[in-house]
Amino acid sequence: MIKNSLTLIFILFYFFSYSQKTIQKGLESDILETTRDIKIYIPQGYEKDSIKNYPLAIVLDEDYMFDLYVGNAVLFSKKDKAPKQIVVGISMEDTKGNDISFDRNSGKLTGSAKNFYEFIRDEVLFYVESNYRTSPFITLIGQGYSANLITHFLQEKTAFINSFICLNPSFSDFIGEELISYQLHRFGKEDNTFYFYTNNSDSFSSKKQVKIDQVQKGLSLLEIKNFNIINDITNTSSSVSAISEALPRALTKVFEVYSSISKEEYEKNIKELTPLDAISYLENKYLEIEFLFGSDLGIREKDIYAIENIIIEKENGDRLRDFGKMILKLFPSSPLGEYYIGRYYESGKMFKKALKYYKIGYGKMDPSDKNADAFYENILRIGGQ
Repeated sequence: MIKNSLTLIFILFYFFSYSQKTIQKGLESDILETTRDIKIYIPQGYEKDSIKNYPLAIVLDEDYMFDLYVGNAVLFSKKDKAPKQIVVGISMEDTKGNDISFDRNSGKLTGSAKNFYEFIRDEVLFYVESNYRTSPFITLIGQGYSANLITHFLQEKTAFINSFICLNPSFSDFIGEELISYQLHRFGKEDNTFYFYTNNSDSFSSKKQVKIDQVQKGLSLLEIKNFNIINDITNTSSSVSAISEALPRALTKVFEVYSSISKEEYEKNIKELTPLDAISYLENKYLEIEFLFGSDLGIREKDIYAIENIIIEKENGDRLRDFGKMILKLFPSSPLGEYYIGRYYESGKMFKKALKYYKIGYGKMDPSDKNADAFYENILRIGGQ
């Protein structure tokens, strides 16, 4: 009981913290021939930085999925596991399922669902991108039959959705044929990154489990380098709890590249690299973060330290200067770039050059920095040569 109460307080804290940043908007639609309510969550700090762009997430079933998504998005950004996002929730509560309906005999969207599809694509996206600073990275989130609807965006000739999060999906009986017809291998020709998440659970009906399992097995056969298939299984007692568990798991995978280097990432992608390849890997990671999410992070110090041993221990440390130059390029305000260049020259007994870079690096540091004294030791050591 105490644990559940603490969880509820925690969630309410996050909901309260962003409630004042949510805009209610009645969007007039020529396609739907009505006004549809949408909610727009603007992340903290948006107004202070007039240049920064933000990834966009569009959430269907706004009446309950919007709050859940924003709560997770706020938590992930605070933990530096994902960038801050602009989140749009689309109201569907008065439509009696017409927005997501499909022909039971073919799987094709009905006329009302096609209109809703076009409303998202041509009006919601246009409005948000015209009025807010969005990055190119777009996520669609749906659950149940809404998840089935968002899979139809895979058919677009120009791929503009990066991430499809299908929670507790209720797919049509023709989902397999539809996915084949979309020729997903063409995504491999795009200079972009894509994610497709589904979750299965023993809390679903047997028929639903079989259908999701078939989709997941079919997708697992695809080998598309930039199209990441995330087949998940959530062991929960109900479909509601399955959504609560699946969403943060989906976000963890979708924004994996944004996070600092994990032990798993290091072991899988970095450990066996040469120093030059490790430097390139780190540089490309941050260039991709900036491209996808509009987040110019510079570079995290923990990621510098993650590959430090490779640079120092392999090839006799001959790549220390390249390492320092890469850091100066991506994180010019950090003294670490000068530190590694200085260390390179010191190892080659070029003490005058080493002293120059150590002094420049120390000059960037705040005297109150707990590492400042240790950094200054480099200057004292070289000064005595």
